[in-house]
Amino acid sequence: MVDLSMPTVPRVRRTPEEIAAAAPVAGERRVLLAAPRGYCAGVDRAVIAVEKALEHYGAPVYVRKEIVHNKHVVQTLEERGAVFVEETDEVPEGAMLVFSAHGVSPAVVQSAQDRHLHTIDATCPLVTKVHREAVRFAKNDYEILLIGHVGHEEVEGTFGEAPEHIQIVNSPEDVDTLEVNDPDKVVWLSQTTLSVDETMETVNRLRARFPNMIDPPSDDICYATSNRQAAIKEIAPQADLVLVVGSANSSNSVRLKEVALEYGARRAERVDFANQVDESWFEGVATVGLTSGASVPEVLVQQVLDLLAEYGYGEVEEVVTAQEDILFSLPKELRAKLAKDGDTTRGLGGRGTKPSR
Repeated sequence: MVDLSMPTVPRVRRTPEEIAAAAPVAGERRVLLAAPRGYCAGVDRAVIAVEKALEHYGAPVYVRKEIVHNKHVVQTLEERGAVFVEETDEVPEGAMLVFSAHGVSPAVVQSAQDRHLHTIDATCPLVTKVHREAVRFAKNDYEILLIGHVGHEEVEGTFGEAPEHIQIVNSPEDVDTLEVNDPDKVVWLSQTTLSVDETMETVNRLRARFPNMIDPPSDDICYATSNRQAAIKEIAPQADLVLVVGSANSSNSVRLKEVALEYGARRAERVDFANQVDESWFEGVATVGLTSGASVPEVLVQQVLDLLAEYGYGEVEEVVTAQEDILFSLPKELRAKLAKDGDTTRGLGGRGTKPSR
């Protein structure tokens, strides 16, 4: 299997002096490194769940969808014996199946039971919270306006909890065409990885149409998404270029790029790996902002830092806007097995957020 984290062909690089000659830089080259960044507690928990399942049950361990939206993580787990599938009917009857961090609908759970699969539910507890809210509001006959991206696994899972009560609101523009049965009995919920600003724009437009709409009991956008966006908002106005490490199907990574541009970065680019960084991006750039999505291991950020140092961006200043200490226990299906085997591992929470330099 090709190691996607490294260049597959040699690259001819210009020196920092050659780049500077092409577009002179005003001031010293530096990196503003966002903190928090990288792994959140839910991602950490899900990845460890697959790792521990492989250790204690042996390969293959099947995983429905990508355990988290990151190419490097998926590839690394595949090399250890994880098999990623789209649906439960691809899994041999009686095998071990892990549900991804994004959550699944009751129909998926039932399908796994019908095939007599042994399941481990690695759904992020913050996503599970949204599922429970949907069930509770549906039982009380509320119409649920679910703010999120159509087709995203998390949205599909939440929608599946109460499809007859939920409408998906894909963007602020969708609000104008919504029709509800009783405008006095409406509640909004949201996907956990959205742009905070865009979500609140949608909520404000919803409230203008449905003044008696109620809020969820607590914020649905997860702490990690909010914290990473807050950090890049601090950095963006100072940055000539913002680099976001994260995969294209990672909603929170894509949002980070959008937030960087919205808050003043002259340019923002998203990459999976350091070898995807284009040297032409450095022309005229004195300050590079660097962050990573909530499903990105720190090693990928370090590789980008190493590359930046080669191009003369050796001064690294960490911009800390929050401290994260959230911890999640591993899925209950694993805990009994690990205890029996003498393994006391718990979810570690945010392995990728530790200061790097």
